Amino acid sequence: MGRQPFGLASPAAWLRRAGHEVFTHDLAVQPPPAADICAAGLIALYLPMHTATRLAAGWIPRLRRLNPRAHFCAFGLYAPLNAAYLSDLGVQTIIGGEFEQALTQLADYLAGRSVAAPAALQVVHDRLPFFTPDRSSLPPLARYARLHVHGQTRLVGYTEASRGCKHACRHCPVVPVYRGRFRIVQPETVLADIRQQVSAGARHITFGDPDFFNGPAHARRLIETLHAEFPELTYDVTIKVSHLLAHRHLLPLLVETGCLFVTTAVESFQDSVLQRLNKGHSVRDFLLALELVRRHQLALCPTFIAFTPWTTPESYRDFLRMLAELDLVDSVAPIQLALRLLIPHSSALLELPEIRACISPFDPAKLLYPWTHPNAQVDHLADRVLSAVAQLQRAGRSRREIFNHVWELAHGAPPPPYPLRPRATIPFLDEPWYC
Repeated sequence: MGRQPFGLASPAAWLRRAGHEVFTHDLAVQPPPAADICAAGLIALYLPMHTATRLAAGWIPRLRRLNPRAHFCAFGLYAPLNAAYLSDLGVQTIIGGEFEQALTQLADYLAGRSVAAPAALQVVHDRLPFFTPDRSSLPPLARYARLHVHGQTRLVGYTEASRGCKHACRHCPVVPVYRGRFRIVQPETVLADIRQQVSAGARHITFGDPDFFNGPAHARRLIETLHAEFPELTYDVTIKVSHLLAHRHLLPLLVETGCLFVTTAVESFQDSVLQRLNKGHSVRDFLLALELVRRHQLALCPTFIAFTPWTTPESYRDFLRMLAELDLVDSVAPIQLALRLLIPHSSALLELPEIRACISPFDPAKLLYPWTHPNAQVDHLADRVLSAVAQLQRAGRSRREIFNHVWELAHGAPPPPYPLRPRATIPFLDEPWYC
């Protein structure tokens, strides 16, 4: 979904080292050749997030028609969260957490190399010795997102230095799978992965860790070594607001080693909502983090859940006003103005009485609990904003133009003048990945 996937390249390396013939295809980029599907004894689908799972669900019946004899496996974060639905689609083995070794054991069993049948559902938290991901049969980096900075574009690579998360944000799909655990990828493996992507033309790297500062010492060693070897290479990371504050002493190091921007999940400008989501920060914390990051000449790219059961027409207008006043209009991707709270299976959000009161039965095809806002005006506004954002993005309108249009939908009038930095000073990826 905008990145050459680590989650295909890493298990490909494990499987090939074990002597299996492997074809890797990114279904978000191109359909697989029928010959590869028909020849397979094992078809394994990587499901890191919601959109990827919806995409896979549409493909599984077609793949089964092409090869009804193959064993189907789903692996990745969203696989165990949707085990029942995937089983109904014909998936026989489901693996969550650290999946590489379990997937290799399954392939060995199917090839007759092992008599021990792997469990049909596994969530693995083992610490694995990672191998250098094998990206040799994936689409080239040019098929994926590019960085725009100072009027230039750069090819972007993608890697992961860790998985899982120490935290327990209620809306996060990592939480029910990892339950507070996080696992590092050995620095030598991360660096080897980056080297091969630099050789393929990457001039910028996105670290896809849920939180780059879950292991601050690990992160520090990694970026210091990376910068020493590739001083011209830039990168971006995702870091929680609370970690930006707790590890503020590392912000200068991010700048010195080539970090261009930090993505952080702010989610809301309402403290009451942040508390319900168990985010671990307040609005005041975010404002302090924004000041600190800007003081060090880093760009901050906040993400939001604009529409929740606690959103009101007034709070949504306040949300837009804050974005304008804080000069974040060009730093926030337009889809962030329209995102609606996603409640997947096993979500910790179900602990909240107000969530249980507004949801409908789980919809397995959509992989979520549909919910209705107590105020119909909010749902109507959410629908209008989403439709407008999608239409204006397809038309190639700028972030400022889209923001101004959304403001008019919410306020019934154009926005007043608001501060704006030069757009070219704000780095961004042209295909940002959400969920």
